[in-house]
Amino acid sequence: MTAIEAVRPRLQSRVVALIGNPNTGKTTLFNALARMRQRVGNYSGVTVEIKKGRMTFDGKSFEIIDLPGTYSLAPRSPDEMVAVDLILGQQPGEPRPDVVVSIVDASNLERNLYLTTQVMELGIPLVLALNMTDVADGQGLQIDAARLENQLGIRVVPIQANKGKGLERLKKAIDEAVDCPPPMRAAPAFPEPFEREEAAFGARLGGRWPPFLIRRLLLDIGGYTEKRLATDQMNGLREELQSARLRLASAGCKVPEIEARTRYGWIRQMSAHCVRRPERRPITWTDRLDHVLTHKIWGTAFFLALMMLVFQTIFAWAVPLMDLLKFGKEWLGELLRGSLPAGPLASLAVDGVLEGVGSVLVFLPQIMLLFAFIAIMEDCGYMARAAFLMDKIMAGCGLSGKSFIPMLSSVACAVPGIMASRVIENRRDRLATILVAPLMSCSARLPVYTLMIGAFLTSGYPGWVPGLTLFAMYLIGLLVAPLIALLLKRTILRGETPVFVMEMPVYKRPSLRTVLRRVLDSGWAFVRRAGTFILASMVLIWALLYFPREDEQGQSYDLQIAKLRGDLSNLKQNTKFENDDAKNAIEDAAQAIEKTIAQIDGEWKRNSYLGRIGHTLEPVVKPLGWDWKIGMAALASFPAREVVVGTMGIIYNMGKVDSGNIRDLEQVGATPLAKALQEDKVFTVPVALSLMIFFALCCQCTSTLAVIRRETNSWRWPLFTFGYMTVLAYLGALLVYQVGNGLS
Repeated sequence: MTAIEAVRPRLQSRVVALIGNPNTGKTTLFNALARMRQRVGNYSGVTVEIKKGRMTFDGKSFEIIDLPGTYSLAPRSPDEMVAVDLILGQQPGEPRPDVVVSIVDASNLERNLYLTTQVMELGIPLVLALNMTDVADGQGLQIDAARLENQLGIRVVPIQANKGKGLERLKKAIDEAVDCPPPMRAAPAFPEPFEREEAAFGARLGGRWPPFLIRRLLLDIGGYTEKRLATDQMNGLREELQSARLRLASAGCKVPEIEARTRYGWIRQMSAHCVRRPERRPITWTDRLDHVLTHKIWGTAFFLALMMLVFQTIFAWAVPLMDLLKFGKEWLGELLRGSLPAGPLASLAVDGVLEGVGSVLVFLPQIMLLFAFIAIMEDCGYMARAAFLMDKIMAGCGLSGKSFIPMLSSVACAVPGIMASRVIENRRDRLATILVAPLMSCSARLPVYTLMIGAFLTSGYPGWVPGLTLFAMYLIGLLVAPLIALLLKRTILRGETPVFVMEMPVYKRPSLRTVLRRVLDSGWAFVRRAGTFILASMVLIWALLYFPREDEQGQSYDLQIAKLRGDLSNLKQNTKFENDDAKNAIEDAAQAIEKTIAQIDGEWKRNSYLGRIGHTLEPVVKPLGWDWKIGMAALASFPAREVVVGTMGIIYNMGKVDSGNIRDLEQVGATPLAKALQEDKVFTVPVALSLMIFFALCCQCTSTLAVIRRETNSWRWPLFTFGYMTVLAYLGALLVYQVGNGLS
């Protein structure tokens, strides 16, 4: 029995790990092998997602693990260490894989085999999946797979994952490799001085670490292996490590260059007679497209046009689906109100739970549309070109080109924008992008902007002022986000700026199955994981607004409102109009009842715990020009920014105001809520601008914080985001009000 067999009973499902460079079709192969038997999970302490699935072959069951795409097994962060730990059997709760399948791009064989040579050193059965053979054929490359198999000493299977070709042969090779020993042919041999230093370090550590990690300790200067192994408890190890590297450099084995020279030299030797190339490389349609799509002018113009289409889709085309979900939420709310007796249970179900779930579901169309675009751009090969075009622009704020699309997507909604940051491999860049994405003005801020501009900056002002003000609100995020990103990269996220290296994959037709799978996984992950935190915060805000529920006479506010709503319903349904006078009288009576309901609801919210907190915090917000009513509305909008409009409607006895209707600058100034704000002596133009600046820079969005928690796998970063954005918003609102008030 082999060591690997001892880990797991023979009859139990065998584990297969898929590894490969980005853009080699690894995910496509995983989807083809696992089909619908998939699940996604996160390991503790890392942000990377690990996909798992199951396949069967010849009556046997195999568990497939899709590891993160990587160019090397030289871990530079805890996330990248997951792949190494899992293959070495050191990932807690996970057995060591029985087989590793290395997926390589047949059209770029030498570059892809670099990772394969590292896997060969791990001492585990290995199968080489030679993918994209059709692309290699199109470039005139002829690969002798049988000869390559003999040279490498491992099974080599040509496949076309996107069309399902060669998958049965691959399954058979995996099955055969399970009970076979690791590769018989040795991996690349390093020079004798390096082997000597490696053996000395192995003895120094007393066999506590696998040989592969000892090699990585020597090769990866400043890498995660060095940080994890060279701890303070290992006295003198860092000094010995530095001395060993100096000795290697003097012996002509300078690290890390020695690894690239050794591996690529060995790869060229092994594949020399296995690959036949044409005398002249043929010009492919990928080359012709790249001539236009990576051009400084035409490529940028195409990219901006494509981004405009994506933005229009997320911002406008998703509205019908969002309205449909909103209508369903309101219909279900009315149904629950009618079937449940008035009281805390009905209010919790409708205003707490249903509003909490509804606030999550309303984002689904935007999330799914955005990820459909991203999946299509990634699968067809265009995403790499977009990152290439935007890299110089984003480099100015310490980010890479891959940060542009998540930040632009956040203009529609920060939630899908943050989720889109998964395309960024570098941890610091990904984290910086996540932390500044909420600064982009999303669609939820638009009702606040429109209400303030319509109420205070339309009448008596030139026609260009409202539009310019609205543009300025969006421009704030576009200007502040890069500055904050640059500050983060130079302080708490400082470190070596990674060289932006990206292979340009060939263009290909996107796989419908891959796109749909990506969209469904993203949507379900958001609903399942983010929904819990959002729901909890909505219930908390509901409780603060609901209690105490009795007025000074001891009468319940909700029972009074329920009785009036019943009277209003009877008045509208059971009364027949004998003439116009009777009709007008009934309408006047209905309006009187609605006004009374609004007054009671306003008094209730003003006397609630949240209203009392607003009174307590008034000295804090007074420098911004606010009173307790504005402060209370800002507090109530924590779950979602657009709630501030509805809360103001209640506070000012206007009843519940739908923020979705506060969008037209020309009409909003004539609404009852706008007139009520205009009549309030507290509200002035500087106060309106102060409120808009605050909402432009704050993070009043539970959905956003929940997704940051999910993507970073830590509460530290959402709390940090909320904290720094709140301070930034307060200072911005303070500056605008004080300057504006001084000039007025």
